[in-house]
Amino acid sequence: MSDRLSRARTTGILAVLRAPSPELALEASEAIIRGGVTGIEVTFSTPDAPAVIRELIARHGDSAYVGAGTVTTPEQAALAADAGAEFLVSPGTLPDLTRAMLDTGRVVMTGAMTPTEVMGALALGVDVVKIFPASLGGPSYLGALRGPFPDAPLMPTGGVSPDNLAAWFAAGAVAVGAGGDLANGASIAASDWTDIEQRAVRFTTALATVRG
Repeated sequence: MSDRLSRARTTGILAVLRAPSPELALEASEAIIRGGVTGIEVTFSTPDAPAVIRELIARHGDSAYVGAGTVTTPEQAALAADAGAEFLVSPGTLPDLTRAMLDTGRVVMTGAMTPTEVMGALALGVDVVKIFPASLGGPSYLGALRGPFPDAPLMPTGGVSPDNLAAWFAAGAVAVGAGGDLANGASIAASDWTDIEQRAVRFTTALATVRG
């Protein structure tokens, strides 16, 4: 296990957080962390994402693994890194953007779906290849990618739930990204923090079962 990936592997689950305001993003993050999921990916579709990242790190320090998601420009990569993000995630793999993300020195996770795209991401030197949207192929598709890429760190995102978490890890996931089944948009908009926390507990319980 490389040092750069140890936090991602240990955390296991990254909550993909999209919220309509910084305040709701922080409240949702707190509920997720209370539920036991300590990996928080604050997407740039959340207003003032760098401020949310900075505040979460100020509150939790090393007890949470906080990064930025939906990074689509070099400027966003720089802003997230300046805010203290430990990892940067992009939905795709554009060479210039990926190089800018790598230049920050942070852990870089970029999106791919096909074998050609996976090869492109690995050639650029990313730390993790985010298989997205993973719901299109399911755990069996991730397992199939393991054939030509047995050592590639793959992280499925999209379609991950407590019910199929074990299947994703059995197929070879280094970690998973969990969106709507965890950081549920309707519950965030309604400030239903009990629901968000309970969703996190279900994911945490499922991960504990996977790890025995």
